Amino acid sequence: AGPAAGTPALRRLLRVRTVPGWIRLLTGLAVAAVLLVFATVSIGVGHARDGLRVIGHTAGPQVVTTADLYFALSDMDAQVASVLLTGRESALGPGRQTMLDRYDERRSQADRAVLQAADLASGDATEQMTVQALLDGLGRYERLAARALLLDEQSGHAAGPPPQAVLDVYRQATDLMRLDLLPKAYNLTLDSGTIVRHAYLAELSAVQQGRIWVGVTGGLALLALIVLQVYLSRGFRRTFNVPALVATVVVAALTVAAFAVLQHEGDVLRDAKEDGFNSVLALSRARAIGNTLHGDESRYLLDPERADTYEQVYLDKSQAVLYVPAGNLDKYYAAVNDRVSGGKKDFLGFFGAEAAGLSLPPQRPAFDQVLQRYQAFQHNDQRVRQLATSGSRRAAVGQAMGPAFASYDDALVKLTALHRQAFESAVREGDGALGGWNWVPPAAALAAILMVLIGVRPRLAEYR
Repeated sequence: AGPAAGTPALRRLLRVRTVPGWIRLLTGLAVAAVLLVFATVSIGVGHARDGLRVIGHTAGPQVVTTADLYFALSDMDAQVASVLLTGRESALGPGRQTMLDRYDERRSQADRAVLQAADLASGDATEQMTVQALLDGLGRYERLAARALLLDEQSGHAAGPPPQAVLDVYRQATDLMRLDLLPKAYNLTLDSGTIVRHAYLAELSAVQQGRIWVGVTGGLALLALIVLQVYLSRGFRRTFNVPALVATVVVAALTVAAFAVLQHEGDVLRDAKEDGFNSVLALSRARAIGNTLHGDESRYLLDPERADTYEQVYLDKSQAVLYVPAGNLDKYYAAVNDRVSGGKKDFLGFFGAEAAGLSLPPQRPAFDQVLQRYQAFQHNDQRVRQLATSGSRRAAVGQAMGPAFASYDDALVKLTALHRQAFESAVREGDGALGGWNWVPPAAALAAILMVLIGVRPRLAEYR
């Protein structure tokens, strides 16, 4: 029984030792290696495409939208404060109707952002509860704000603090906004940003590893094809087996092209995330916080009983935007003047992150303009407080409603637009580089395998 059972295995071993057996073995190894190259290329390209989709087309833009939620909410409250502060004097600032129109615009923007946040939070029970709480709180805020605006219009007061009845309602509205809605919106943005960061790190790592595996499997496939070529050339006394040579060239081209594409896609993902997404998100937060600064300036004049509180909150938020050591506002004004006028760039806060990564060609002059206008805005705020302290309340209102903040905000929007353009350009470049890579790997693998089979078929036919 033993010799009979071992005879088929022995025969298979002897067949491998024959020329046709070796041809079949080397052909099988070459085909398997080509298929392995196809698999690694497809997987690597798939991760690159997934990374671009998450950062550039789905979660990334949604996170930026949720960052806009914080700005929209803060600007709603700032517009209400400005309307209540100017009273019946429409000559101060842009005018009551313009501010009310901007309030409605921000309310619509906030509604859209909440819907985007709800879509991004699908599957996360905690974030869904936060979104629902935001919706409920926003409804309560709108009712309180509408009540305060109606009472203010009925009072017809001059510029400055409105009647106590108006202030009582507005305090409820602004406390709800500042202490509940804005922190929830900020935390929601941070949580959403974490989703993008994790997806980015995972996909970038996969692309980088895929590049290595493409190189390794491509090298193995080329080695298998070269061994097959050498065996056929020596065994059949021919210089080259042309179909096998064509297969070798195809695999080499696929390996080099895929390696280059994955290298490029890794760079594109990094540029889109670091020069685009990160900066857009940080500057959007800086703009939103800057907008609350303007609102706190108005609230400082609007509610004298809480003036000290709003002044301290203003300082804390200013330090978040551009941190310089200062224990009070007067020292902060002086420190900002020293840093900006002295050309120093060792900042902390949101502007510190921007100053540390000036990689885009037009970024430095745009950032310098932001700093200069931020300095002018802080100087304007100092003047507002000086006028209010001296008793020139109407002049202080006029100073606060002046163009200083709008000029700073416009410069910040332009700087953010540069990063947004870099982000969109990187995503377009990445998408363009992946064009055709749905069919290139399978077509190249199929062509290489066919060439191998065509190359070995005549040699096997000689033994029939």
